[in-house]
Amino acid sequence: MVVFQLALGILFTIAIMDLIVGASNDAVNFLNSSVGSRVASRRTIMIVASLGILAGVTFSSGMMEVARKGIFHPQFFVMPELITIFLAVMLTDILLLDLFNTLSMPTSTTVSIVFELLGAAVAVSLFKITRSGESLLTLAEYINTGKALAIIAGILLSVAVAFASGALAQFASRLLFTFRYERRLKRWGAVWGGLALSMIAYFILIKGAKGASFMNAETVAWINTHTWISNGSTMRPMPSGSASNTPADS
Repeated sequence: MVVFQLALGILFTIAIMDLIVGASNDAVNFLNSSVGSRVASRRTIMIVASLGILAGVTFSSGMMEVARKGIFHPQFFVMPELITIFLAVMLTDILLLDLFNTLSMPTSTTVSIVFELLGAAVAVSLFKITRSGESLLTLAEYINTGKALAIIAGILLSVAVAFASGALAQFASRLLFTFRYERRLKRWGAVWGGLALSMIAYFILIKGAKGASFMNAETVAWINTHTWISNGSTMRPMPSGSASNTPADS
């Protein structure tokens, strides 16, 4: 019992260190372009980034929970083996992220944790199979191969989709605003910015609302039904003689 308590204390301490290193890595990935381009003052960038992190955490869909439960089957492991797996994951994550940060190389905390969980689970499973004299074919019983392959394929496909979508959006924005910059920015700048903000709000707020803990089923159903109303706004025709527009009901 004392050994378990000591292991949990070490795991808790290492988890705090891993959280600091992971947050530093994500901060570098998210803020390097905005700080380097000097799009705004450092204080404004930090405020916007803090609000974005708050919104992302609030509407998080539980990606880490899916990765934790989907890589291996915890019912086939005893408590010392599970503690060994998570200790290995935390230590490897700290060393890996700190190495990448030291070398100024970007990396993904999600991808790191997924493959660290997979590697640690496979290593402990092989050790357990060897000690019990079982066949190596039983490794598939310990590792959730279908879910693990689906997560890995999703990670790899997301890189390709993000690259293609980013290149297309950058090409369109360059084509639209590069030539006759001032005139086109006055005409299409607000439309382009509104479209970008609507897409960001859609993925963060509307798609993320499904996994938010404070959202009940009725609220999620209402959001899915009124997606277009939530994502944009319509204006009523201005009556004759009126000096201002009246927003439509939403």
